[in-house]
Amino acid sequence: MKIAMAQIEVIPGHPDKNTETILHLVNNAKEQNVQLIIFPEMAVPGYLLGDTWEKTAFLRDCEAYGKQIIEAADGIHIIFGNIAVDWNKKNNDGRVRKYNAMFVAQNRQLVKPECMPYPFLIKTLMPNYREFDDSRHFFSLQKLAREQSTTPAELLSPISITMEGKSYRLGGLLCEDAWNEDYELSPLRILEEKGVDFFVNISASPYTLGKNEKRNRLFSKHAEHAKKSLFYVNCIGLQNNGKTVYTFDGASTAYAGTGEILACAPSYQEHLCILNLEEKPAPRALRLPEKQGIASVYQALHYGVRHFLENIHMDKVVIGISGGIDSAVAAALYAQVVERENLLLVNMPSVFNSETTKGLSEELAHNLGCKYMILPIQESVEHTVKQLEATPLYDLGASTKEHLAVSSFVTENIQARDRSARILAGVAAAFGGGFTCNANKAETTVGYSTLYGDQSGFLAALADLWKFQIYDLAQYMNTVVYDSKVIPQGIIDIVPSAELSARQNVDEGKGDPIRYPYHDFLFRAFVERWEQATPEELLKWYEEGSLEENIGCASGLVSTYFPSAKDFIEDLEHWWGLFSGMAIAKRIQAPPILAVSRRAYGFDYRESQNGVYYTRDYLERKARLLKK
Repeated sequence: MKIAMAQIEVIPGHPDKNTETILHLVNNAKEQNVQLIIFPEMAVPGYLLGDTWEKTAFLRDCEAYGKQIIEAADGIHIIFGNIAVDWNKKNNDGRVRKYNAMFVAQNRQLVKPECMPYPFLIKTLMPNYREFDDSRHFFSLQKLAREQSTTPAELLSPISITMEGKSYRLGGLLCEDAWNEDYELSPLRILEEKGVDFFVNISASPYTLGKNEKRNRLFSKHAEHAKKSLFYVNCIGLQNNGKTVYTFDGASTAYAGTGEILACAPSYQEHLCILNLEEKPAPRALRLPEKQGIASVYQALHYGVRHFLENIHMDKVVIGISGGIDSAVAAALYAQVVERENLLLVNMPSVFNSETTKGLSEELAHNLGCKYMILPIQESVEHTVKQLEATPLYDLGASTKEHLAVSSFVTENIQARDRSARILAGVAAAFGGGFTCNANKAETTVGYSTLYGDQSGFLAALADLWKFQIYDLAQYMNTVVYDSKVIPQGIIDIVPSAELSARQNVDEGKGDPIRYPYHDFLFRAFVERWEQATPEELLKWYEEGSLEENIGCASGLVSTYFPSAKDFIEDLEHWWGLFSGMAIAKRIQAPPILAVSRRAYGFDYRESQNGVYYTRDYLERKARLLKK
């Protein structure tokens, strides 16, 4: 039996284009005598659609395109994901009943799972963590079972198909139904007990650093335990939840009943992978892919930026460069995506910018071979300060007047806003493009940025990367992507600094208040741990001497940076206060973030503006430590 795994780019919200791709590959597979072709989950409508799922006209269109695909199942079996609608029933919100469904078509008709009330398979497990919000829109098999006074185990059943005169029982799984370690039931084990010849998992699974390694371990174990082949078919493309943008990397994989990998589609490429279920697996078994680390991060960023620009029809990009690492990495990344004549780098020095960073900015632009401008801001900043201080402020009720005093801190913010809201916005409009936000994740975590200043831009491509990952990415692009030091070594070596005051003089080794070798890992514990760390856990680990081990930073850093418990607590509360306070307001107003981590800001990390909170245990520990 020849099986084809059809890894396609799914365009969210465009069932017409997706169906055109599906039908093209069905014809391609027919020409190669394929008996069964498998497409991803939600291959017709796309997956991350927000409340487009509540538009009945859109649902009817998806149904109509699904019927076209079923009609194409002539001489070939087709498995595909689509929305399934029961127009006579309601979801819990009172809207029409919708299922995330797997359809299996043969002889231009759907094949009904043995015990299902519908001619399609319904997703059992509804993910509602991270970027997923399935139960808002879809009715699960678990809910359907309760409605029918039965159990999911009774409804879950294999699908019987006949190919070349031979009958096969396939076990159909929709994405999460095989990621079942944290659920009270396992659809895969239920199907295994009922007897299947092979498993098919159709997925719409976004890229996350380390996800594929975990999936290979889990799915290999599933296949080996059942002693049955398992076909995992994922989509590629770019989908979003508004504030958070996700790449879908594909990496569709066939597992033998021994747990070995028989075939793996290349990441981020449309691919029709054809293999024979009857072939013995040993001669074709592949080794599990090695962990890719920063290489896979670069691939996700490059793919995501390119597709994002295509989606918003933007081909010209402006980047403000400072001579620092973040803007340099952003420039090197975009230079791989847009034509060099469409990339404009802008340096905007004030009196606080050193000759060192100004020279490094020009060297970077020269190395990349793109357009470059120098637009000083000192005169306009001084004008703004003078205008604010000289303009009377009237209290009309009391018939008094006064004048504002502009502090050095406010002047720093005026510089940041002048660069973005005035210069970069104006340059981008004149150039015919948009300007980027170059923030990293550490800055985003604690709001170390200026509203309407360096936090602005059409996309924050690097805002899901910690500072150490930014440096890793710089080295990777120099050594692998460009095979030359396009990012000057001076940019990599210089102390990170906003250069907004004399206190941040890079030539004197003065820089940002964030001590990245430690704070990267502290902030990551706030956000990315599955059980997110609060000051209570962090102070407990500090007291026990296990903090560095638990957050993953280098040994010895804590005592180097914080000689006493008082120093440690003051630092912790400073950053926790920013993270829980003003930084939330800034994140809400930030540009869309391109996700690569296990928890990206935006829809992936859902937060509300509740203010700073310390638990009772934390306050007791703090008092005890300070008393010592």
